[in-house]
Amino acid sequence: MKKRTILTLIIILIIIIISIVIYKPSRIFEKTYTNKDFNIKNYTSLIDKDNDGIDDQTDILENAKNYIAKKPKYKSKYYSTGYPNDNYGVCTDVVAFSLKDAGYDLMELVNEDILNNPDDYNISNVDKNIDFRRVVNLKVYFDHTAISLTTDINDISEWQGGDIVVFKKHIGIVSDKRNKKGINYLIHHANIYQKYYEEDVLESYDDIIGHYRIS
Repeated sequence: MKKRTILTLIIILIIIIISIVIYKPSRIFEKTYTNKDFNIKNYTSLIDKDNDGIDDQTDILENAKNYIAKKPKYKSKYYSTGYPNDNYGVCTDVVAFSLKDAGYDLMELVNEDILNNPDDYNISNVDKNIDFRRVVNLKVYFDHTAISLTTDINDISEWQGGDIVVFKKHIGIVSDKRNKKGINYLIHHANIYQKYYEEDVLESYDDIIGHYRIS
C-alpha cells in the first residue's frame, strides 16, 4: 500500500512538471537582461510633464507596468468616457493610460491634432472618445509630435524602456527587460488569450512601422 501511494505521488509530480514545461516554458527557463548587461546607458528624459518628480521616460514605463499589473481583460468596445473604466481594454489602452498618468492626455491631444491636421487623418466623423484608441490615428499623432527612432530591433542601443512601438495593427510600450540578444521585451495587450502582458515577442513581429519617444 505504501509503495502504491509513493508511486501515485511520483506520477502526479511528473504530470505537474510536464504540464509546467509545456504551458509555461519561457517563464521557467528564460533569463532577462537590462541595459547594464549590454553597456547601454539608461535614457532619462529632461521633461517631467506632470511635475511628479519622475522624468517622462521613467514615468511612462512605470505606468505601463502598473497598468498591466491590474490584468485588464481584452475587449474592444466604445466608452462615452473615452478611457475604459471597467478593467477592459485593448492594445491602445496600454499606451493611453501609460501616457495619461505621465501628464499626456491622448484623448485631448489626439483630438486637437486631428482638428488641426484633418488631411493627415482618414476620419469621416471625428469622435474624441474613440479616435485616440485607434492604432492608425496614434501612428499619425506620434509622427507629428514624438521623437521618431529606428524600427530595427537589432540596433539595441537605440531602444529603451518607455519607448512606444507601433505595428500595422498593434501598439505597445517597450519594456526595460531584454533577452540574451539585447532585444527588448514588449508590454502590450494583444488578445483575449494572452496570459502575460510583458513578453519577449518583438522578434516575432515583422510589421513594425513606428518607434517613438515622447520626450
